[in-house]
Amino acid sequence: MTQSRISTGLRVGEASDNAAYWSIATTMRSDNKALGTVQDALGLGAAKVDVAYTGMNSAIDVVDEIKSKLVAAREPGVDKSKIQSEIGELQSQLSSVAVSASFSGENWLSQDSAAVGYSITKEIVGSFNRASDGSVSVGTVSISISATKLFDANVAASGILDTDFTTTGAGAVTVSVYSLDITAASIDTTDLDEMISAVDGALGSMTTSASDLGASKGRIDMQSDFVANLMDAIDRGVGTLVDADMSKESTRLSALQTQQQLGIQALSIANSSAQSILSLFR
Repeated sequence: MTQSRISTGLRVGEASDNAAYWSIATTMRSDNKALGTVQDALGLGAAKVDVAYTGMNSAIDVVDEIKSKLVAAREPGVDKSKIQSEIGELQSQLSSVAVSASFSGENWLSQDSAAVGYSITKEIVGSFNRASDGSVSVGTVSISISATKLFDANVAASGILDTDFTTTGAGAVTVSVYSLDITAASIDTTDLDEMISAVDGALGSMTTSASDLGASKGRIDMQSDFVANLMDAIDRGVGTLVDADMSKESTRLSALQTQQQLGIQALSIANSSAQSILSLFR
C-alpha cells in the first residue's frame, strides 16, 4: 500500500481506498476538464471582441479623416473634386476595414440582418456550474452587436456608416457617410454643414460602440482569470482529499524496508544456528 502511494502520489487512488472521497474527486476532476473548455471558449470570445474593437478603432480614424476633409471643403475656393477624390479613397478604406474585421467566421462590423439565424446578441460560454443537487448548467456572457454594425447588407436596415440622411440646402442630397459626394454643383454651405454634422454623429456612435466593446473585453478577461483561479482551487481541494503525504509515506516506506531487512537478518541468524546444532549430530 505504501509503495502504491509513493508511485502514484495518491492516498485514494481507487474506490476501494475510500469510496466517498474517490467519488467526490472523480466528479470534481470532470468538472475541472469542463472548466478548461470554458476557458478556451472565453479565449475565443475575447479574440472576437478584440478583432471587432481593432476594426472599430481603425474605422474611427478613417471617419475622423473624412470629417477633416469636409471641413476643408467648407473653405471657399477649394477644389472640391480633389477633396472628394480623397474622401472616396477613405470610404473604400472603411469598407475594407469592416469586411476584414472577421474572426472564426464572424464579423461584427459588416453584417447581414436578413441572414438566416441572424441575432444581434452573441453569447460566449463563460462558466460551468454544479448545483447542490448535482445538476449542472452552463453560463454565458451576452454581447449585443447592434451598436457595432457599420454596414448592413439588408436593404431594409442600415448600419452606422450606410444610414442615409438628407441635407436641406440647395443640393438637398440623400447620402450616407459611406456614399456622400460633395462634387455636385448645387451643394452649398448648408449641405456641407449638415454632412459634417452627420459624420460627427456617426463618429460619436462609433466611439460609444468601441467603448462598449472595450468594456466587454474587460469583463471576459476578468471571467477568464476567475475560471483559472477556480480551477486551481478545485485542484487544491481534490488534492486535500486524495493526495498522499509524500514525506510521511517516504518515512513509512523507509521504516518498513528497515523492518524487512531486520526480519531477513533474524531469519538468517536463526537458520545459521539451526545448521550449527545439526552439525553436532554429524
